[in-house]
Amino acid sequence: MTVNIAVEKNSIDFYVPDQSSDAEALDRTTHLAIAAHQDDLEIIGFHGIGQCYKQSERWFTGIVLTDGAGSPRSGDYAHYSNDEMAAVRKQEQRDAADFGAYSAVIQYGCSSAEIKQKINPQVVRDLARWLGQAQAEVVYLHNVADRHDTHIAVSVHALEALRSLPPHQRPKHVYGVEGWRDLDWLPQQHRVQLDVGTHREIYKPLIGIFDSQISGGKRYDLASDARQLANATFGFSHSVDTSEYISLAMDLQPLLDDTKLEYGEFVQSLLSDFSSDLLAGLHGYNEVETV
Repeated sequence: MTVNIAVEKNSIDFYVPDQSSDAEALDRTTHLAIAAHQDDLEIIGFHGIGQCYKQSERWFTGIVLTDGAGSPRSGDYAHYSNDEMAAVRKQEQRDAADFGAYSAVIQYGCSSAEIKQKINPQVVRDLARWLGQAQAEVVYLHNVADRHDTHIAVSVHALEALRSLPPHQRPKHVYGVEGWRDLDWLPQQHRVQLDVGTHREIYKPLIGIFDSQISGGKRYDLASDARQLANATFGFSHSVDTSEYISLAMDLQPLLDDTKLEYGEFVQSLLSDFSSDLLAGLHGYNEVETV
């Protein structure tokens, strides 16, 4: 089912693969991801997708905020206009929702410029409405130390929406998943290891649906698969691997527990703990005895 709702010059595409109503799709949602672009959703949210895949009591819903019109392109897509690229990416995202048996996928359709640099109140209100209705147990976002400005902007808008909800409507877990900066630098007490090995057989085909990115010059299918495999292998040096694929995330719950905590202050605390952790490993090595 597709519902188009006017939002300034944009339209929201609310797609439900099994033709349930949009309200039913949100009400049954247990895992929800909010991403900047089409296919970001599958990379940061695959833990939830795998947990919910073809489960009657668990359902995954994805929200994509931007239209993806400005993505890099080459090959068959080299001469596509921004509008043509946005249309292709919208259909790819719908196809991914069908393949992954999502409860719903909501494509907001705004440009990166509309959400970068400052908070867009309309975006926050719309996200809060969907989050409040879904009341998902787990929410996946881009991490707030990501290298991509649009990713950070989307995460901040999502966190502002979550902060606006009464505590009983907030999720039990909010994870900021690695993307354009990996998170193996996070000290152990802040690092969340998401086992993304469940239903791994659908991962590459799912990412492969986004041909406009893969054939267009970005091998996200290979890169994300390799990163998650490496995370599992290099996660712990003194124990055997317990999962074949791990996606790393930061626990963003402190930003909901303390709604006055500034985002920069939160990241600075992580960096401070990383610095302490790193320097602790070097302690004593400056005291070299003369032979």
